Amino acid sequence: MDEKLTDGRKEFLSRDFVQGFPAHVGYTVENVQYGCFETRLVIEPRHIQQDGFVHAGVMATMVDHSMGYAAFSTVAPDFRILTVEFKINFLRPAKGRELTCRARVIKVGSKLIPTEGEVFSFDGTEETLVAKSMATMAAVPGRKLKP
Repeated sequence: MDEKLTDGRKEFLSRDFVQGFPAHVGYTVENVQYGCFETRLVIEPRHIQQDGFVHAGVMATMVDHSMGYAAFSTVAPDFRILTVEFKINFLRPAKGRELTCRARVIKVGSKLIPTEGEVFSFDGTEETLVAKSMATMAAVPGRKLKP
């Protein structure tokens, strides 16, 4: 993808990503490029499920939100992104110090935008792929969304 994002657009996307529930969980933005979004989560006890691994919901939210913002980076500023379809495969339990999610747009569409994302756990020395996801995002004019 050859498109460029202005620094202002990158800053907006980074700020917009970290609000509401995603802010509560603790996700941070690491890198923003046109059609690509990378995020991070420092793993805390509140992210762990009963067997000592990162909860599947924490990873699913991370990859869904990151794929949405990868799609958001490809549309005009007056559009918003909604997930219309989402699939995730959990490949192995996530544990360690932090999670990294790398999401990218597969094809830029005018209304539907297919995306993919991967979640990696990091234990301080080695990164391990723990989840792989695909989703279809819808580009919706912001004026059509009313909270």
